[in-house]
Amino acid sequence: MPIEILMPALSPTMEEGTLAKWLVKEGDEVQSGDVIAEIETDKATMEFEAVDEGIMGPLVVPEGTEGVQVNTVIALMLEEGEDASDVSAPAAASPAAPAAPAEASPASAAPQAVPSSQAADGSRVFASPLARRIAADAQIDLSAVAGTGPRGRIVKKDVEAAIAGGTAQAAPSAPAAAAVSASPAAAPAPAVMAQSADAASVTRMYEGRDYEEIPLDGMRKTIAARLTEAKQTIPHFYLRRDIRLDALLKFRADLNSQLESRGVKLSVNDFIIKACALALQAAPDANAVWAGDRMLKLKPSDVAVAVAIEGGLFTPVLKDAETKTLSTLSAEMKDLATRARDRKLAPHEYQGGSIAISNLGMFGIDNFDAVINPPHGAILAVGAGVKKPVVGKDGTLEAATVMSVTLSVDHRVIDGALGAELLKHIVDYLENPMSMLV
Repeated sequence: MPIEILMPALSPTMEEGTLAKWLVKEGDEVQSGDVIAEIETDKATMEFEAVDEGIMGPLVVPEGTEGVQVNTVIALMLEEGEDASDVSAPAAASPAAPAAPAEASPASAAPQAVPSSQAADGSRVFASPLARRIAADAQIDLSAVAGTGPRGRIVKKDVEAAIAGGTAQAAPSAPAAAAVSASPAAAPAPAVMAQSADAASVTRMYEGRDYEEIPLDGMRKTIAARLTEAKQTIPHFYLRRDIRLDALLKFRADLNSQLESRGVKLSVNDFIIKACALALQAAPDANAVWAGDRMLKLKPSDVAVAVAIEGGLFTPVLKDAETKTLSTLSAEMKDLATRARDRKLAPHEYQGGSIAISNLGMFGIDNFDAVINPPHGAILAVGAGVKKPVVGKDGTLEAATVMSVTLSVDHRVIDGALGAELLKHIVDYLENPMSMLV
């Protein structure tokens, strides 16, 4: 009996991915732990290791296939004594379109005692493993259940609804089949139809103009979805402060001259990360995230930092940043940024955190308002350090390097006074950098 190799879930939220590349071919001998494929999630390309050992059988899903659902069979592995000629590979499901609705026929009216993996017309029925198990226990025919999951996939609630309704024990008659084909699972959702109509209307505006149509990859789709959600559902408010950097710049120069022999060079961003981490400890009520019907108040300071890459951005997270030295934070940030640009970060390295930092100062931006990355409670937008005339403590006019920062805050998590307290601590640490080492 060949072993089915399924599309893995490489993160808790992953529902589909792209089979970027096969690293084995049919007939190759594979040991447990061997890397057999590269899988692209919305933000990363990850290696997929074999769990079992054996001989690779048919590669069901070709490399480069997008939108492959988690738990879909992507290949078969032959056990000892099996031959590839004796194994028929299951038909690869098309990720671009849901299965065609079953046509009514006399044969389809007969009930089945076990859940079927095929509809009456031979097309595959897509269902989650949990849905299949519940259907098997209740002797529900999955080919008679309308799925409401992604691309018509049958999920737990669909089977439970069929059990409660008592209508899925037998396949539907012709009128019922027509009803299924007209259900939301078979027809495009209103939001999808609205997007399609909008895309068509925008395209018509530019008829006759020279343009290149660029399809959205997984990262761009995720960025669009998350930031649309953020601006529509998160009540942002903004707090702004100017920070005098002269003491920090001098302190940084002194430290770098001492650390030069160790190959360490601290950036201003390293100090900002440390300042945010310590500020969260000084204002612990602000170290929180929104979790739908509750807040999660974190104890460690896990600070996310936006890293621009080609086609999008990552926000790798520096965990327990309050306990780490500046040189450790600097080395860790350089490593995360390098692997982010190569799309080699694992999901646990860019998920989590309670606050994010977005620094556009190196591009000459004086100040800007950043969009909160849910479920974070805040994001700090950092501008460039610019020489400006300022009034000194003695009332005289002097030149100083000033950096403008804006803290975007989720009002569901952090109220105005608490947000102001958090930002004050950040400013104090950066204007008195020696205090970060105490």
